[in-house]
Amino acid sequence: MNSRINTLAFCLIGFLLLTLTSCDEVFTPRPKGYFRIHLPQKEYLNYTTKCDISSDLPIYSKIEIVRTSSDSCWYNIVYPQFNAKIHCTYLPVKEDIGTMIEDAYVFAFKHESKANAIKRSELHENENNMHGMVYDLTGNVASPIQFFATDSTNHFLRGALYFSHAPNADSLAPVRDFIREDIIHMMKTINWEP
Repeated sequence: MNSRINTLAFCLIGFLLLTLTSCDEVFTPRPKGYFRIHLPQKEYLNYTTKCDISSDLPIYSKIEIVRTSSDSCWYNIVYPQFNAKIHCTYLPVKEDIGTMIEDAYVFAFKHESKANAIKRSELHENENNMHGMVYDLTGNVASPIQFFATDSTNHFLRGALYFSHAPNADSLAPVRDFIREDIIHMMKTINWEP
């Protein structure tokens, strides 16, 4: 009986050694992947707000009026496919334009503690009398893009992009870049008095 146990143990140990040493493949952990995001074809339609400014907006977005009054408008450009909104505020320039620009700067830099970097890009369209700034915030921030556009004398538009879920800069990068192109197009096609 003892020799039988020894033979069985020897066979078992030999089998385990063969199994462990026979595999040449080394296990390599794979990085996390993200779902493929379908980005629609770029196409725009001209839209006039209740505040008498117009610009080209993407056809795959919707306008959501938040509030309008005689001297201001709040509306959202909603991207249902991406769970995103651009919150827009229009104000007529009644006071110092410098104060309004400073406020836009302060709103963008409130995200500084979470941002890896904040890049500013000036934008000028002399044909439409539009001057503006785009703030690109990198990292896991609540609002990765903020902007303002103005004619410097009568009109001021400020906007901020927000996603309706926890920020993840890596997975949102293609969508953020896609919407950024729409924001630039919108700014370049602004007509202050349609």
